[in-house]
Amino acid sequence: MALALLGSTALTAVTAHAADKEISWIYCGDTIDPVHTKYIKQWEEKNAGWKITPEVVGWAQCQDKATTLAAAGTPVAMAYVGSRTLKEFAQNDLIVPVPMTDDEKKTYYPHIVDTVTFEGNQWGVPIAFSTKALYWNKDLFKQAGLDPEKPPKTWAEEIEMAKTIKEKTGIPGFGLSAKTFDNTMHQFMHWVYTNNGAVTDADGKVTLDSPQILAALKAYKDIVPYSEEGPTAYEQNEVRAIFLDGKVAMIQAGSGAADRLKKTQISWGITTLPLGPDAKGPGTLLITDSLAIFKGSGVEDKATEFAKFITSPDVQSEYELQGGAGLTPLRPSAKVDEFVAKDPYWKPLIEGISYGGPEPLFTDYKGFQNSMIEMIQSVVTGKAEPEAALKKAAGEIEAFK
Repeated sequence: MALALLGSTALTAVTAHAADKEISWIYCGDTIDPVHTKYIKQWEEKNAGWKITPEVVGWAQCQDKATTLAAAGTPVAMAYVGSRTLKEFAQNDLIVPVPMTDDEKKTYYPHIVDTVTFEGNQWGVPIAFSTKALYWNKDLFKQAGLDPEKPPKTWAEEIEMAKTIKEKTGIPGFGLSAKTFDNTMHQFMHWVYTNNGAVTDADGKVTLDSPQILAALKAYKDIVPYSEEGPTAYEQNEVRAIFLDGKVAMIQAGSGAADRLKKTQISWGITTLPLGPDAKGPGTLLITDSLAIFKGSGVEDKATEFAKFITSPDVQSEYELQGGAGLTPLRPSAKVDEFVAKDPYWKPLIEGISYGGPEPLFTDYKGFQNSMIEMIQSVVTGKAEPEAALKKAAGEIEAFK
């Protein structure tokens, strides 16, 4: 009997141990998306003894928490991070590479894989992607005597239309983001990529101080008088809120704006971002968030397997085509084609990918970002001329490569 009990206890221990194989996941946001909840359960059913344990952490803290745990030697298995941080994680030996096959790479839209690639290897699995397009208020265009069906195609037209709207209606023609917030740099990068500019070249050399980016910064200065008062007080979601109230005529925004506009009485349109003088075609900043697999968890291989499952084409399209989250599809597919046919607003958000570019990868990304924000704010507030501000920022970011 004693032996039988011992055997039973041992079996129970083995079973419990088998069920305790966990993949911890720092999940950014307020709640777990129902699509992910659904597929977590499906994956667990097919992988007996394994459990996914997501920890929901607010956007402002989630990335710092993942970093702190990894640096302390107690990493989570996987975390949702901005792809811009992957270079820093990789250089500090905190994450493992997640190589893609050529077939996997081909499934994505152009340049998506570039956002997670450093020194020829991939360091994360893209899970969220955003692009921007230009939204315009047709009613305000009409009030200003402009053709409500003809949005601007170039920066020059955009600035001129913003001026006309401000002068004729008293309402700001353009919503400008210049708050001390990460997307101030993102909003400016959309102008960089609509003028064939780049912050760094293929070899990592800083090319910020270029004619293309100088032109973008000058255009930013030129549109300030026709934007909302005090742009340094607004980030993109706050600018979007003003647009949804009918208090600004044009904004740069993602798919989330279209989802919200459907619930308003505003007559609106959406088109690709206006182009600068050196543009080769429609562009936008390509921002991805990724699942990073942390080194030292002991379950790196299984976490990689799960990461690729939860971002696989069928799962991913169900997640990103909900609309409200402001995401753009990562991959072309028949399902995406169906959505574009049903809701044409998806088309310009996808068309901008062709000549778009990734967030530049810097070892000290926050340092780089802060220099860019300071540059933008100095021009927007009139404290510096574009030429001087650009040269200063170009010199500073050399240290953050």
